[in-house]
Amino acid sequence: MSIWRNFPKIKINSVLPFLLIFFLLVGCSQTNNGAEGNKDHPDMITMAWPRDIGEMNPHVYNPSQLFAQSMIYEPLVSYQKNGKLKPELAKSWDVSKDGKVYTFHLRDGVTFSDGSEFNADIVKKNFDTILKNKDLHSWLGVIKKIKKTEAVDKKTFKLTLTAPYYPTVQELAVVRPVRFLGEAGFPKNGDTSKGIEKPVGTGPWVLKTYKKDDYAIFERNDHYWGEKPKVKEIKVKVIPDAETRVMAFEKGDVDLLYGEGTISLDSYKQLEASGKYETKMSEPVATRQLVMNTKVDQLSDEKVRHALQYAFNKKSMVEGVTSGLEDEADHILPTNMPYTSHIQVKSFKYDVDKAKALLDEAGWTLPKGKSVREKDGKKLEFSMMYDSAESIQKAMAETLQAEWAAVGVGVKLEGVDLATQVQRFKANKFDMNFFSNYGAPYDPHTFMNVLSSDGFGFKEAISAYPNKEKLIKEMTEIPSTTNEKKRKALYSSVLSSLQDQGAIVSISYFKKTAVYQKAVKDFEFPANRDEHPFTGIKLK
Repeated sequence: MSIWRNFPKIKINSVLPFLLIFFLLVGCSQTNNGAEGNKDHPDMITMAWPRDIGEMNPHVYNPSQLFAQSMIYEPLVSYQKNGKLKPELAKSWDVSKDGKVYTFHLRDGVTFSDGSEFNADIVKKNFDTILKNKDLHSWLGVIKKIKKTEAVDKKTFKLTLTAPYYPTVQELAVVRPVRFLGEAGFPKNGDTSKGIEKPVGTGPWVLKTYKKDDYAIFERNDHYWGEKPKVKEIKVKVIPDAETRVMAFEKGDVDLLYGEGTISLDSYKQLEASGKYETKMSEPVATRQLVMNTKVDQLSDEKVRHALQYAFNKKSMVEGVTSGLEDEADHILPTNMPYTSHIQVKSFKYDVDKAKALLDEAGWTLPKGKSVREKDGKKLEFSMMYDSAESIQKAMAETLQAEWAAVGVGVKLEGVDLATQVQRFKANKFDMNFFSNYGAPYDPHTFMNVLSSDGFGFKEAISAYPNKEKLIKEMTEIPSTTNEKKRKALYSSVLSSLQDQGAIVSISYFKKTAVYQKAVKDFEFPANRDEHPFTGIKLK
């Protein structure tokens, strides 16, 4: 007998609307309670980010995002304010008298997020997979210096170098590549350069939910050995467009806007002026620079490079383009970095007449009726490459184009995507290029390593410097110098010469910005430029 026999008969045309409404309500309910909702629960902070977090592999670079990697993976040693180094996964370390052997004593009671033990064997395994791809990581000087890795016992790891290298410990503090993946995260062949099985780290956060190009949810690791996060979850919402990020924040869909260039400086000023939100700006984290390629004939002459610096009003440009939020840069490295505060460099104050006189001296004259100077049948014109997604670079490029036109110099602007910009810079296929150098914890030594190494664009860009070979020799000598006084003298010599000859033009010191809802408390910028800021923040 059918169970439906005792139910009253209902017309089909009345059932269908009922069922449709029922399923719509169920669907809406499920959506609102799911991960895609604005606020899954009251103990969550939502941050907007312009791109996907990436695969969360600690041993590779883009597209994996630095702040997200640092939430999951930890270093042996961490970088703190004023350049101080703090024990992290290593509770202490010793350095041999000859500066070649570093012995790390590992912290007790540390486990990976899957419960597996953190010990010297897994430290060695991570180092060894990184060393299989030395070329990929050659920007980090210590990688090229490692001769041997050794797990002495469960809690002792030894690193032997080919030569003394003073910034070894500083470089082990950077977010990638020397951070530690648990055994379960390794592929069968042990080579993480092609991918990992899953993100297993020792850090304060675990990746809970991930939807590519949409959002990621990080959950507090309640078994974390160190200071536990104050909130349960961090949601990273991917919003590629800067204006849309601001709109989402103003609607209350986003709690925090944080980082470098995540919103325009104009938007920052407007949100600050409204009084509705909390705003913060960090100390300088890097210098915006314009790199002139001296392999280009017109830029091989120092007089031309100096003339170009005299020919633009740096102070006015920085104030105008950055709404006064960035400071005019006098040095190619921020002076809050080690070894940089007392370096003497040439001053290029805005002086159009001096710029014109230098160009005349260099033989570049302005033919009657023409707008661009010429010499030996060549025009004094260049292309200037910038990141098309970076509004400040674009505005600065347009300003330089206009100001240099006034002294008879032609500039063609080339807005390209970031990947193309990096590739062309490394291949030395540019006339002028916007660049920003490294901030803490990289210190000047990383910049020196990049400048003195083939394939990064800088070594080739300064090829017309008459003292290039001397500079390269001093740059490579610095890291192995154990005498502090001698090291300071070398830094002073190199940094002043690099800047005075005019191929690397300091423009402004840029900073991280943070805008957050008033319910968010105790936000602090991390000392390490690339670390996440989430452990200490909480909701009111």
